[in-house]
Amino acid sequence: MNVLPYLGILVAAAVEGEVVYSGAVVMVFLGRLNPFGVLISGSIGGWAGDQFFFYAARGKFREWLNRFSKIARRRRAIQERMHRHAIKLILAVRFLPGLRIAIPLACAYAGISPFLFSSLSFISAVAWATAIMFVIRWLGPTSLSALGIKAWWAPAVPAVIVVLFFRWLGRVEPVRRPPLE
Repeated sequence: MNVLPYLGILVAAAVEGEVVYSGAVVMVFLGRLNPFGVLISGSIGGWAGDQFFFYAARGKFREWLNRFSKIARRRRAIQERMHRHAIKLILAVRFLPGLRIAIPLACAYAGISPFLFSSLSFISAVAWATAIMFVIRWLGPTSLSALGIKAWWAPAVPAVIVVLFFRWLGRVEPVRRPPLE
């Protein structure tokens, strides 16, 4: 078994997320990649990306942030809020592309336990990889087949939908200000 595609999936999931992983799941549907290998590579890669920002932000990063007076003044509020909502945010981190860096950084700044962050982040990564695989490999092609579409490219349709959904979810809308009178 050639491990290079799975290593590529792992690295891509750590750096980017959905695009390469969704493409890999399409390759699973077409029988070119092992589903378990893709699921494990995507899960570990997604988890590793979150771990990088969390562990990079511990220690000196906190001291550096405290040099900014606005952040330092709000430190206690940030820490309390993160401790109150940490479990929900960490479990959702893989599903919130616009916050995949901010949540690990805020958790590190708030002093969230490394064990808590790492374990919940792993659960989130496995759930994320499993959900994408389910939609692309089983739900999407089955739905298209029910509509009479049985082409080789059928699994690409749900893959594109998944990627577009995550892109839309992570998109930052410009702040609209009322017109001056």
